[in-house]
Amino acid sequence: QVQLVESGGGLVQAGGSLRLSCSASGRTFRGYAMGWFRQAPGKEREFVAALSWTGTSTYYTNSVKGRFTISRDNAKNTVYLQMNSLKPEDTAVYYCTSYQFAWPPVVVLTTPPKHDYWGQGTQVTVSS
Repeated sequence: QVQLVESGGGLVQAGGSLRLSCSASGRTFRGYAMGWFRQAPGKEREFVAALSWTGTSTYYTNSVKGRFTISRDNAKNTVYLQMNSLKPEDTAVYYCTSYQFAWPPVVVLTTPPKHDYWGQGTQVTVSS
């Protein structure tokens, strides 16, 4: 059974920081790139950041570059998203996912995977 569990969300003022965690069980973590997406009310799920299995390759959406950092601890089957200088427009439910590839092309990274390897999400709310 594949399971992804996000945590670390909350309410923070603009300019603040949060660190999201995603703990993976099953075989969906080892050997695969991991990613974070987010979905604001009334909007489609959008790509935020991705990290290769080895941790040597990363990709970010433009709006979070320089503010967010994705990382992983393969010994703990966990991926993180450090979010600094948060803005009200970062408010959304954040989801982690496994790509089922070590490092797929950008078009795959930035498209929400059509499989069931998603967590339940964690709410991030940034007040102005």
